[in-house]
Amino acid sequence: MSPLGNPPSASPSDFGSGGKASEPHPVGRVKYGSFRQTLRMLAFATYFTVCVTAIHITQLLGSPLYFINKDYYYAYMSLTKQSFGIMITVMTQWWSPTVVRVSGDKSVRGQLRQTEDGRLECDFPERIIFIANHQLYSDWLYLWWIAYTNSMHGHMYIILKESLKYIPIIGPGMMFYGFIFLARRWAKDKPRFEHRLQKLKSSHSGPLSGSKGLDPMWLMIFPEGTNLSLNGRNSSAKWAEKQGMKDLKHQLLPRSTGLLFCLKELKGTVDWVYDCTVAYEGIPRGKYGQDIFTLPSTYFQGRPPKSVNMYWRRFPVSSIPVDDQKAFEQWVLDRWIEKDALLERYLQNGRFPADDEIDEDGQLPANGNDEKQGAQGAGYIETDVRPAHWFEIGQIFVVISAFGLVINVLAKAWRLLFYG
Repeated sequence: MSPLGNPPSASPSDFGSGGKASEPHPVGRVKYGSFRQTLRMLAFATYFTVCVTAIHITQLLGSPLYFINKDYYYAYMSLTKQSFGIMITVMTQWWSPTVVRVSGDKSVRGQLRQTEDGRLECDFPERIIFIANHQLYSDWLYLWWIAYTNSMHGHMYIILKESLKYIPIIGPGMMFYGFIFLARRWAKDKPRFEHRLQKLKSSHSGPLSGSKGLDPMWLMIFPEGTNLSLNGRNSSAKWAEKQGMKDLKHQLLPRSTGLLFCLKELKGTVDWVYDCTVAYEGIPRGKYGQDIFTLPSTYFQGRPPKSVNMYWRRFPVSSIPVDDQKAFEQWVLDRWIEKDALLERYLQNGRFPADDEIDEDGQLPANGNDEKQGAQGAGYIETDVRPAHWFEIGQIFVVISAFGLVINVLAKAWRLLFYG
């Protein structure tokens, strides 16, 4: 039996969402008929539109804080960013529930744990740069959820292509979040990149500021630049041939310019680079997730990935050769070669490795706390994407509800004063 499992038999009518019509969908038959798919699509669109609009209105209501007190402005926007993290966590729970299997090597020993009710809790530092392979469009959703498990979902920063900022409501909302938009022309990108990164290492004194006055920050970077696809795979192979390099099997060759620039600009304010290798169960060897787990398949037809698998490790910034561009390019490539081997192991065994060893007494645990104690690796944590409390979704509407209440009270007072 394949480590990915044998999919149920399917008829040609099952295919319409990824893959060729002559091949069964790796996850099996469509779970919902046309009528229920339509209902799920309408419910999804309503939920997403209402929540995103509410969050953006909340941002607009708080935007004058920028001219009054910047520290409170940044704290306020972080709260709206928390709302978005909660929104996508609930969205994933309701429309594309799946098993999430998390493990790591000894470098993150003591930083992954499972609660009594089965949820994942992470204990990563409050300021990190984290990198990941880019398998599917939904990678960032699961990585933002990881931030949620670390109470860092209000401090996510993502590097995005410039065209996304022109999407109505969503684009301006991401600009309020301080996301970094790049046009992929370095002469144009470098000044704005530098400007945004300078803000990320400036000190504040607001209510959500972290240690040394620096705001918490999780900066997400996908060095491959785009998710894995046939066109990207072919371009990567051509580039490898041109450079006389060995191509990768399961990823695109990484780009190092943006990551190197981030590390240089944030020098002295970030101590760790965290790396996540992501794999989705149900993608056969040689196929591409974007062709299988499409939006209709994942959210409307009831065919999300059977499991989402994450393997974590971390590297001290002090060990990374940021002052030598050639050495740094090789360092990034070496990490991607390691990740390619991890993905090959996953395809063969259906799992990443897992650390379950215990540090010797007297050794510092992996989270860097001063207290000396033994730290144990978490092994495999099998969980799902869900909020800690169902009522957290209400956070999205708190400011709008309060604003509406104030307006209602003022309107009634106005009528009493002038119309009796």
